[in-house]
Amino acid sequence: MNEMYSKSGLLVKAFNKIVDNRQIGLYIITNNVGSEVTITNYGAKIVSLMVPDKDGKLTDVVLGHPTIDEYLSSEEPYFGAVCGRTANRIAKGRFSLEGINYELAVNNGPNSLHGGIKGFNAVVWEVKKLSENSLELFYLSKDGEEGFPGNLSVWVTYTLTEDNSLDISYRAETDKTTILNLTNHSYFNLSGEGDPYIGDHLLELNADYYLPTDETAIPYGRSEPVKSTPMDFSEVSEIGERINDDFEQLKFGNGYDHTYILNKDSDNEYSYAGYCESPKSGIIMEMYTTEPGVQLYTGNWMTGNFEAKKGHRYPKRSAVCFETQHYPDSINKVDYPSIVLHPEKEFESRTTYKFSVKK
Repeated sequence: MNEMYSKSGLLVKAFNKIVDNRQIGLYIITNNVGSEVTITNYGAKIVSLMVPDKDGKLTDVVLGHPTIDEYLSSEEPYFGAVCGRTANRIAKGRFSLEGINYELAVNNGPNSLHGGIKGFNAVVWEVKKLSENSLELFYLSKDGEEGFPGNLSVWVTYTLTEDNSLDISYRAETDKTTILNLTNHSYFNLSGEGDPYIGDHLLELNADYYLPTDETAIPYGRSEPVKSTPMDFSEVSEIGERINDDFEQLKFGNGYDHTYILNKDSDNEYSYAGYCESPKSGIIMEMYTTEPGVQLYTGNWMTGNFEAKKGHRYPKRSAVCFETQHYPDSINKVDYPSIVLHPEKEFESRTTYKFSVKK
């Protein structure tokens, strides 16, 4: 019997496993121009994303592991994952909602990060629909899970379109007032995963302001203009050009790990968020989202300790993340866009990563 491999070289059966009494697998979606995305329902993780470079060669532009066992024990637990219930950080793991105080796991310095000890990145999602170019996943997060209130139903749909866009749509409903902030945490390298450094990537972010943080990555509250600082990507510049500047915010994050406030004409507007390009491969990625912010993270804490896909290692700053989301610690900052979800409301969000090549 022939072994089944993805175009990215993944052995499909290497993702077959039972975890928490649920079946995990690797799911492949394609389009008619030959691009391919593979996704595992463990953590709703994007495992590989193959798009053509300037010479037409398919290139895997996201970091990841070649087997499910490596995902289960990874020192990078958020590779390609959906993060929730609340992506990013909540100060001291504490918040108050409708007069009730809640305590969450503290799993990132003094703060709660990406949903706690076992966030959405570490649960098995149910496969609801699979077609040639689309995968819909579902997860029921039960009342009290990781300390959050309400039974929360979440649907995530990945669609690979004919114009080489990966479209991610989220929908959620709750039976009790809760908080919700979802994102996808793919680690991109547009030169191809395994390339050692994203500092040469060109980046533009449609953001005139960002959120400065304390040394634990919690925003002070106020936004600051990017102009005349190393945080400025309002015009295209190399990611690595100022990453080592003598600037307090870059020292706190060991590089970029900050929320940029996207320029929007209205709340929840689906609009242009930014542009990233590899001068090596010629691959361009445009970003669009309904979310108010994007967390720029430049892989500052990656170690290169393990072998990943194709035996590659992933040293410090060998990837860049664009986590479209609401702001960190929003529930404790009254001026930030709300992450509160009420039972009578439906949460909807959409983010698109559109790939092309430099002409």
